[in-house]
Amino acid sequence: MTARLALPALAATLVLGLLAPPATATPRTAPAVGPPTPHTKVALAEGYGGAVATVDLDATRAGIDVLRRGGNAMDAAIAAAATLGVTEPYSAGPAGGGFIVYYDAKRKKVTTIDGRETAPAAMTETSLQEDGKPIPFDEAVTSGLSAGVPGTIAQWELALRRYGTFSLKRALQPAIKVAERGFVVDQTFHDMTAQNADRFADFTSTAELFLPGGAPPAVGSVFRNPDLAATYRELGRRGTSWLYGGRLGEEIVATVQNPPVAPGADRKVRPGLMTLDDLRAYRAVERPPVKVAYRGMDVYGMAPPSSGGSTVGEALNILESLPQIGLHEYLEASRLAFADRNAYVGDADTVDVPLAELLSDAFAKERACLIGSVAMPHPAAPGEPDGDYEPCPAARPGAETPPAAEGPETSHLVTADRWGNVAAYTITIESTGGNGIVVPGRGFLLNNELTDFTFGPAPGDPNLPGPGKRPRSSMAPTIVVDDGRPILAVGSPGGSTIITTVLQILINRYEFGMSLPRAVAAPRATQRNTAATLAEPAFLEAYGDALRARGHVLEPTEEIGAVTALELLDRGRIRAVAEPTRRGGGSAAVLIRRNAD
Repeated sequence: MTARLALPALAATLVLGLLAPPATATPRTAPAVGPPTPHTKVALAEGYGGAVATVDLDATRAGIDVLRRGGNAMDAAIAAAATLGVTEPYSAGPAGGGFIVYYDAKRKKVTTIDGRETAPAAMTETSLQEDGKPIPFDEAVTSGLSAGVPGTIAQWELALRRYGTFSLKRALQPAIKVAERGFVVDQTFHDMTAQNADRFADFTSTAELFLPGGAPPAVGSVFRNPDLAATYRELGRRGTSWLYGGRLGEEIVATVQNPPVAPGADRKVRPGLMTLDDLRAYRAVERPPVKVAYRGMDVYGMAPPSSGGSTVGEALNILESLPQIGLHEYLEASRLAFADRNAYVGDADTVDVPLAELLSDAFAKERACLIGSVAMPHPAAPGEPDGDYEPCPAARPGAETPPAAEGPETSHLVTADRWGNVAAYTITIESTGGNGIVVPGRGFLLNNELTDFTFGPAPGDPNLPGPGKRPRSSMAPTIVVDDGRPILAVGSPGGSTIITTVLQILINRYEFGMSLPRAVAAPRATQRNTAATLAEPAFLEAYGDALRARGHVLEPTEEIGAVTALELLDRGRIRAVAEPTRRGGGSAAVLIRRNAD
């Protein structure tokens, strides 16, 4: 087993800074007023009565406020997600989608709610191609063509109706308050705006909202979004039909089909295929979770169209089939699981996904026997999950498959309440800033989720686009249950690195014996059946030489993922954990802090 990296302990003090009151003027940005308490986040909180962890202080406060007012974990999750639509608009929002994994304490069961976006009915296998070749990815992203039928609002309504205690109107109130009073712009928000400034400037509605005065909002200013506040308020008043077939839906369709390109912009912007009938036809879906047994526990994740649950689950099964587990084995198990993911996983409503075989112990043993003392040649070939497994088949050469260009700027949150309910929720609009187009006067960006499809030509690929199809996702909200009781919830943004991030957290916690805060803070590496393993600098410094000696090709990357997690301890204690530094650090909080030791 590999040596562990020593990491400093994290402070356990909860600090919830209050936002300074906004100035009385109404521009979208204004200088911050009062002390810089809005920037006070802590990465670790421990206590009782419920917990919330998100990437953002305002979203965490929204979830805690809901718990304080008697709401449950689902109510808190939706309130926090809606607030992320205000403060993390480049990662989340009402025109996106996501997946919820939920432990229902009353029924003692785990369920999932699929709010993944769908392709319009007019989309075909070749819609992302031109003259038999893939459309350039950058051109596809910033277009109406990339916008999937949004699932977030339908998901919120279904989640609250089946498992919440708040109405949608009530759950949206914290987000409305933040949108109206504003939030203090931090370095991350400023930098993300600046990175997108050129394409934001090419759309009149986007420039008006996110480039006030023609430039990104200054760090320390207060950013307000009254348009989004009004949109949320109307959604609460009119209900979800206002979007799925009503006036808001008409405005979304008009924006998709005729993007508001700024005069003088020379960007080629393709119109989209979405219609009002596509919005009317959309349904969020409650699905059975993926489940694997691991070290005597049950690990629950999201089923297709997400590949998160199946790929994490298969990798865990492979690792359990090995005599020892270290970082070499982690990378090789991930390599094999990704080879199978790419070959077999898509939207199970439209393609045949051999999910039971992919997660079978017999298939895992057949795959595990390919892992030796050195890294296997690249690329690993997919296995054959056909139910007929050999003790140890000969390794086959694999075909080179370009990694999918999934957007990294998703957001993840976790919540728990006093009754034992737990939510792990990953929400997204895909790339940073989605497709770059704000619906005029509504305060939110459209998604570019349809770029998660395989562009093709790729005959037989399970992830080719099709009418009404949900693109394959890597989102991997995960809940671990021991003896019928939830003990851990975790997830992350990061495109396809979400899968390896969640997998590495579980291995750090349960194989390498790290505490959850250390497991989250530890340096990361990601192997997705690619020629090189991407690794953070601290990982390379600690483990690079040893892994290179075993044949691994390693390349540096600045950071991987942005985890939020929680752990349910003894006697009702809850430990909420967020990133200490990645993506500017996250925000963890509990309803009632534990007394100092």
